[in-house]
Amino acid sequence: MESGNLSAVTEFIFTGFPQIQNGSLLYFFPLLFIYTFIVIGNLLIFFAVRLDTHLHNPMYNFISIFSFLEIWYTTSTIPKMLFNLISENKTISITGCLLQMYFFHSLGNSEGILLVTMAIDRYVAICNPLRYQMIMTPRLCAQLSAGSCIFGFLILLPEIIIISTLPFCGTNQIQQIFCDLVPVLSLACTDTSIILIEDVIHAVAIIISMLIIALSYIRIVTVILRIPSGEGRQKAFFTCAGHFTIFLIFFGSVSLMYLRFNVIYPPVLDTAIALMFTVLAPFFSPIIYSLRNKDMKNAIKTLCFQKALNTSRC
Repeated sequence: MESGNLSAVTEFIFTGFPQIQNGSLLYFFPLLFIYTFIVIGNLLIFFAVRLDTHLHNPMYNFISIFSFLEIWYTTSTIPKMLFNLISENKTISITGCLLQMYFFHSLGNSEGILLVTMAIDRYVAICNPLRYQMIMTPRLCAQLSAGSCIFGFLILLPEIIIISTLPFCGTNQIQQIFCDLVPVLSLACTDTSIILIEDVIHAVAIIISMLIIALSYIRIVTVILRIPSGEGRQKAFFTCAGHFTIFLIFFGSVSLMYLRFNVIYPPVLDTAIALMFTVLAPFFSPIIYSLRNKDMKNAIKTLCFQKALNTSRC
């Protein structure tokens, strides 16, 4: 075949971005604002939890870890998106693409596992409150947090190593706004069926995670509805509402992207879904965890006040 005439690919070109002459700068500043908001908002949540002793419990510990992961999750893609919006050459090296895929999906996996852990934590707190302190010890909490991150980073490593050995030749255009598994694999000039089997396993893992969280919240709702006090029911619902909202946003967008089962979306819809879980979902997380939580708002106000006071003294 003409394989000998195909030159080896050394870099990829993103085709999901508008050109500068087509108004790409109009997207740059809103995206920059969203990224800045995500980083600052999640940093405030992280340090508020770490510095306020009133928030030293499993639920807020998991929220702070999730916020920390969100910062790096968005940092793995958005800065490159911003650069591509103001650059004529929207390229990325193969090594850079592999690193972006690894960190983006590893951080996403860690967040997904952490959301499962948070659902189980709320299940124990509401369905078995008398034994909650005994079950969710600080040691177990630390182990679950660390385990979520470690497992999230290990699960994708074999797939990335295999992809790094694949030859890429011919076209080098990625039909997306960041390096993702399926668009990159479609450019490989060899059989990728083994990797696709791993993708099926990952899809099954996503479905199992969603089922665990959904069943946990179904059980939580049934227990809450049996609480005789109206105030008690409202407080319990309020405690879980933020977690459940994040679950719907996170897994909803992930499902649209990675559980499509060979359904091919139009390029515009594909880009919109990608923006949903790379930009919009992380944008709403600090809003939900701070504005809807009185304790968190008070901790953030205290943190900002102390910072302003220290600055004025200097």
